[in-house]
Amino acid sequence: MAAIASNQAAVNYAGNKSKSELEQLHQSKEREAMNRKRVRTACRVILNVAMALLILSPLLYAVSIAFMPSSELYSQELNLIPKNPTLQNFIQAVTTVPLFRFVLNSFGVSIAITLGQIVTCSLAAFAFSFLEFKGKGVLFMVVMATMMVPGEATIISNYLTVSSWGWLDSYYVLIIPYLTSATGIFMFRQFYSAFPISLYEAAKLDGCSNLRFISTILVPLTKPAIGAMAVYTFINSWNMYMWPLLVTGSQEKRTVQIGISMLNSVDAQSMTMMIAGVVIVIIPSLSIFVVGQKQLIRGMFSGAVKG
Repeated sequence: MAAIASNQAAVNYAGNKSKSELEQLHQSKEREAMNRKRVRTACRVILNVAMALLILSPLLYAVSIAFMPSSELYSQELNLIPKNPTLQNFIQAVTTVPLFRFVLNSFGVSIAITLGQIVTCSLAAFAFSFLEFKGKGVLFMVVMATMMVPGEATIISNYLTVSSWGWLDSYYVLIIPYLTSATGIFMFRQFYSAFPISLYEAAKLDGCSNLRFISTILVPLTKPAIGAMAVYTFINSWNMYMWPLLVTGSQEKRTVQIGISMLNSVDAQSMTMMIAGVVIVIIPSLSIFVVGQKQLIRGMFSGAVKG
């Protein structure tokens, strides 16, 4: 009996030892896998940071020039970082032209155009998605065809039209021609196409009107599309140059892109001042993009894939 017990104890000891070795081997493999995962993550982070610095290098250099005296910019040395940083360029930029007035004009015009396009494009997309009327497909193709017409082809006729109405050098001429867009209609329609038509039919059976259906059902469900449309439209409106240059003549109505061009002169020292103005101007649009980039990407792809 003693020999049997001794053999059993030896077997148990060997089994426990082998189990312990297996556990140690398993833990060692887990540590190795975790270390490899950490190395891959670190490599991806380093690669992303390097690519980000490469892509942002023009912007970072522009910020560096904005704080750089003109004597350092126009020198034989390659000055990437200002040796004597100064705020004089920013002070000259806001005092040479009413830059803050231009920023306020652009901000108001961009907000008005953004809100207008969200309302008009969502209503038009609702009609193309949920309503049935004769010629809907042909009309939608006509709307989409306008996307292939460049703005330069219609700018003269649009100018003659608003000039005959007496809208030149006013906020009307900056806002009203851009209160809708075929791109926005297409974006909202693609998003609405993911909704089942039974949702609209059930709401109609309950006595829900079209406007109530849009405000209480569609709008809460289309926040990604609205966010994407808002970011896209605001940035495009903020960057408009040709149309405001053509239809505005006074500093009270000019937008910020026109104001930046006014900072440029034949004087070589105006380059650092102009770059400082560009840095001031780019802050609002860059902030809007950074804050709304997730909504922009989500809204762009939410209606592209169903299921």
